[in-house]
Amino acid sequence: MARLVSGPVHVVLDSPVGPLTVVAEDEAVIGIYFAGHRRRHPLPPAGLALPAEPVLQDTAGQLAEYFAGRRRAFDLPLAPRGDAFQQDVWALLQDIPYGKTRSYGDLAAALGRPGAARAVGAANGANPISIVIPCHRVVGADGTLTGYAGGLDRKRFLLDLERPPPGDDGRLF
Repeated sequence: MARLVSGPVHVVLDSPVGPLTVVAEDEAVIGIYFAGHRRRHPLPPAGLALPAEPVLQDTAGQLAEYFAGRRRAFDLPLAPRGDAFQQDVWALLQDIPYGKTRSYGDLAAALGRPGAARAVGAANGANPISIVIPCHRVVGADGTLTGYAGGLDRKRFLLDLERPPPGDDGRLF
């Protein structure tokens, strides 16, 4: 049955990192935001609260599995809004494996623009789909935790969540 509402819809989910606002439009996730989310650009309107929307239900379920340690990759329709460079950076973020990190310089080099680490950092910071597009997996060149729209405590939590226990071969049973 087709939805009668046009425009964005949202749901607010409880999570171990605080409330998450998931925003969807046209059956795709366009944003996942933390309470107090820090970004340079204004957040898009969240639209109507419509928790029964299928894409919002799927997102809620997959996030719950992720936080429970039962999901290492997301399978959701995504439609982040940004310019071409941002889209390229966000695509690279999705290639960073669960439990691994990359530096801004690594991503700039992968884009064929080794001098663009700062631009990669700006695009990373503008990522509208937190956690699912894993911008938390990007660290400084020396491995230190650097800026995160959700705050460094949340970034540390997410990286610790993804750190496999000793002897873990990465498979889910």
